[in-house]
Amino acid sequence: MRPATPRRSTRVKLSGMDSIDAAEWALNVPEIDPYKPSPARIYDYWLGGSQNFAVDRQAGEQAMAALPNLQDAIRANRQFLGRVVHHLAADLGVTQFLDLGSGVPTVGNVHEVARYVNPTAKVVYVDIDPVAIAHARALLADVDGVEAILADLRQPDKVLTHPLVRETLDLSAPVAILTFAVFHFIPDDQHPDAMVRAYTEHAAPGSYLAMSHGAPDTVLPREQDTMMNDYAQSTGVRIITRDADQIGGWLTGLDIQPPGLVTIDQWRPEPGIEQPTYAVYGVLAHKPGAPAQTA
Repeated sequence: MRPATPRRSTRVKLSGMDSIDAAEWALNVPEIDPYKPSPARIYDYWLGGSQNFAVDRQAGEQAMAALPNLQDAIRANRQFLGRVVHHLAADLGVTQFLDLGSGVPTVGNVHEVARYVNPTAKVVYVDIDPVAIAHARALLADVDGVEAILADLRQPDKVLTHPLVRETLDLSAPVAILTFAVFHFIPDDQHPDAMVRAYTEHAAPGSYLAMSHGAPDTVLPREQDTMMNDYAQSTGVRIITRDADQIGGWLTGLDIQPPGLVTIDQWRPEPGIEQPTYAVYGVLAHKPGAPAQTA
């Protein structure tokens, strides 16, 4: 199975390369291995999506068997994403979004939430999984102002200079950088703190960084350890949980917005709806230089 060929359209040329040509070049990757589970496709399965293989479903079921509340936490994280994006668009006036590690398109995409508030909002999705980007490009074929690129978020310079990012977003103006359930896949020796700083340093004053990140489970620690070990064996990708102090240290120089760095169930919950506490932290931070609105 190969990624779908992106639709061609008339685009301005950037650095001598048409943006769609650049995206097609990026998608020129080795054939996808349908027998190796993918974190993006497993996540899609947990959310009830259909863009996954049998091997992804098997790995997802094994992880859920080890940690019974895992799927509920994944879905709570998706709801958290929706609340953050709605808050950014409706209350804080954000019109540009860069979604790092966006995964396979599914219900409640960033552009759907943002454009419910502001139909002119612009979004770029970024993922390293070619299946995720192929499906995203098919979904977005007729959607102006929303793009998807195949890129590695661990290389901020390449992401931020990608032709489709430059064409779609005005990086001299505030942008919301979204990192949901992605940095817990990046070990300390790859310096995720430096990646966060690189994105925020390149962002214009008044920009925002939103993050969710796996935390140590103090209620089901053995079950969480079993799940993470099984996940690493099946996917080859480790999950690294971190505490609030470590995550907060990555945000030095940013203003953490109310209600702070908290578990996702505590972050601006829907009135009258109570959720269990999940081992996932969430935070929204503002880059000073332009006043942060409050609501």
